[in-house]
Amino acid sequence: MTQTPSSLRIAVAQLNPVMGDVAGNLAKARAARADAAAAGADLVVFSELFISGYPPEDLVLKPAFQAACRQAAEALARDTADGGPALLVTTPWAEDGRVYNAVLVADAGMIQAVRFKVDLPNYSVFDEKRVFAPGPLPGPVNVRGVRIGVPICEDIWGEEVVETLSETGAEMLIVPNGSPYRESVYDERMSTIVARIGESDLPLLYVNQVGGQDELVFDGASLAVNADRSLAMQLPAFAETIAIVDAKRVDGAWRFSGPIHTHESGDEANYAACVLGLRDYVEKNRFPGVVLGLSGGIDSAICAAMAVDALGPDRVHCVMLPYRFTSEDSLKDAFECARALGVRYDVVPIAAAVEGLEATLAPLFKGTNRDITEENLQSRARGTILMSISNKFGAMVVTTGNKSEMSVGYATIYGDMNGGYNPVKDLYKSEVFRLSALRNRWKPAGALGPDGEVIPVNIITKPPTAELRENQKDQDSLPPYDVLDAILERLVEKEAPVASIVAEGYDPETVKKVERLLAIAEYKRRQAAPGVKVTARNFGRDRRYPVVNRFRDSGEPLPRPDMAVMNPTAMPKLDVVDF
Repeated sequence: MTQTPSSLRIAVAQLNPVMGDVAGNLAKARAARADAAAAGADLVVFSELFISGYPPEDLVLKPAFQAACRQAAEALARDTADGGPALLVTTPWAEDGRVYNAVLVADAGMIQAVRFKVDLPNYSVFDEKRVFAPGPLPGPVNVRGVRIGVPICEDIWGEEVVETLSETGAEMLIVPNGSPYRESVYDERMSTIVARIGESDLPLLYVNQVGGQDELVFDGASLAVNADRSLAMQLPAFAETIAIVDAKRVDGAWRFSGPIHTHESGDEANYAACVLGLRDYVEKNRFPGVVLGLSGGIDSAICAAMAVDALGPDRVHCVMLPYRFTSEDSLKDAFECARALGVRYDVVPIAAAVEGLEATLAPLFKGTNRDITEENLQSRARGTILMSISNKFGAMVVTTGNKSEMSVGYATIYGDMNGGYNPVKDLYKSEVFRLSALRNRWKPAGALGPDGEVIPVNIITKPPTAELRENQKDQDSLPPYDVLDAILERLVEKEAPVASIVAEGYDPETVKKVERLLAIAEYKRRQAAPGVKVTARNFGRDRRYPVVNRFRDSGEPLPRPDMAVMNPTAMPKLDVVDF
């Protein structure tokens, strides 16, 4: 009988794969294995679906893509014939007409074991039941004499998979993850990990992806926790790294040890997520840089700062697009912001464009009064100019509307909503103010922008305005942002009824107005650029409302079900499942 080894050196590959770049991801995996071999590792572990990138969505249904992923996994397995580290390879795996989310054990030149994800998430941003088949409850895999349970991501958010692994002899748990960032994620992950350890009495190594993929940002922050709930390893967030975790058998049980780093949380993590999401969207789509309108307002200023932190000042082009309602303060603030960031800054007046459009429309508009239509011509002229700069020089337009504005439709479709990506799409206006002040005293690790104040204080302190008419202020049309954001947070994140929000002390008419604006702006949001998700419920992947929708919350207290109209035999018998 083979004696169980007393140690296992594990390389944690917290890396940033590129969706669909199978050859590039294969090369990245090989480079990680070479680094791990130099560090004396026995095993290299990758995050979920590393070969394909995560989440692959319907791309994973293409037979050619499935074949490319399998070919790459087989190539990695052949590499292990050199006697170097074994691999936990994560990849889509097609078998008998079904596609699985898989982890493979590659060692001694062969694929030694295959395990499939059991619990396919189908909520929030996840839609895995659409594309993957669930696997059977797994037993542990044998890696160089150690029985390792390899539940995949969602498999540890319930009890059953880990319970099965524990009962079938697993000695430790190694979990490949594709867990996207959101504000509350660190506490949620740790609570889940501690719960599974408490039930199984097994140490757990959590390996997470890092990087941006469309609207999602994966923060990494991989960690290991021992069976006694002590933190054994913590990797940085929002950064690629390969770290060594040593597993040692002590008194018959395994313990992990490795580096422990602190990482950003709260507002700092939100800002870092926005920077990484923008950087990877630009880099992975191969844009040479970005261009944005710098208005002298806070939203465009923080987007400019994020763009410089993501790409460096040489790849950011800011354009002031003034009209007769643009104040001297705005002109000065935009210039000072551009100078502090070190970016290219051009001033392109829009009077000729706006007045030309008005002249063109004059015969059609004869006999009508000036209204928001003429105001929006300014925004649409700006959007057209920015898109023309993008077309001519290739830089992607960054759009700058925050979540408060996108919620209530305080944005001009085909105007200031033009653009390829929005780094602040999931930040409420009050958060934009807070993060702007934060950036003036701090910047994330790896940021390419300058230290110190980059957003002039006057931009942060002056009342917000779209400057589409004389003396316009946002609060002419909207409640104060602290009130608006509190109401929106309840309506959007919590789906709270109007009556319950009013019961908290908010003005009934204000709540009803905000709820109505939220509903009728859905058609704008459906056409908005993608942007970084940082909250529990972003517009798009998380919140999928119909555009045609006449339902409005009346504001009346929710009625209780009328059980008098129910035949006692009408309801089907429901099985109660004890989790």
